[in-house]
Amino acid sequence: MKKEKPIIELNDVKKIYRMGEVDVPALNGVSLKIKQGEFIAIMGPSGSGKSTLMNMVGCLDVPTEGKIFLDGKDISKMSESGLAQIRGKKIGFVFQKFNLLSTLTALENVTMPMMFQNVDENVRRKKGVELLNLVGLEKRSSHKPSELSGGQQQRVAIARSLANDPEVILADEPTGNLDTKTGRDIMVMLKKLHNDGKTIIMVTHDPDVGKHAKRIVLIKDGMVVSNHKE
Repeated sequence: MKKEKPIIELNDVKKIYRMGEVDVPALNGVSLKIKQGEFIAIMGPSGSGKSTLMNMVGCLDVPTEGKIFLDGKDISKMSESGLAQIRGKKIGFVFQKFNLLSTLTALENVTMPMMFQNVDENVRRKKGVELLNLVGLEKRSSHKPSELSGGQQQRVAIARSLANDPEVILADEPTGNLDTKTGRDIMVMLKKLHNDGKTIIMVTHDPDVGKHAKRIVLIKDGMVVSNHKE
């Protein structure tokens, strides 16, 4: 069954940062399997290692020790350019602070990931309009981020995350800068993407947000301390 195949697998992953003369361990031997089509929440207190774990899963960094597999491919020792290529094709990112480029319109922000994959301009534009329509912002395509509310900016970010039709959506505190109602709307959108077959990996410290996931991975002191289905 396709859903049973691990799309991401971490084997005894350790990450140690060198701070002057001191080694600071951020991850202490994390092993984790994420199946295709899952919706999981990575939770834990500040400083627990969840952001470092997100960076590993998102191909933003490589481990000091251990192995990480994405779609069966070992990415542990990849170069930055190799990681960037995989990120661009396999993973869509949604960040707490939206990370939209202020000088670009909503449509230009959404289509930017396709530029890096050398997609034809007409194809980019057509798909960008479709994605803005998907998140209910087709009438805001020419607006810049400063002309959009926080919730609208996050919806643009979700549309952008889908630009290259990634298998995995990585959402880092996706409701952190939003009011409660808007946060709920964003979670409805992520759940719909999950129902449509996307693998959703969400990092959050908020239990009310985490409960939307189908599995919660709790991390503390750089280690997985619980891993259970809701």
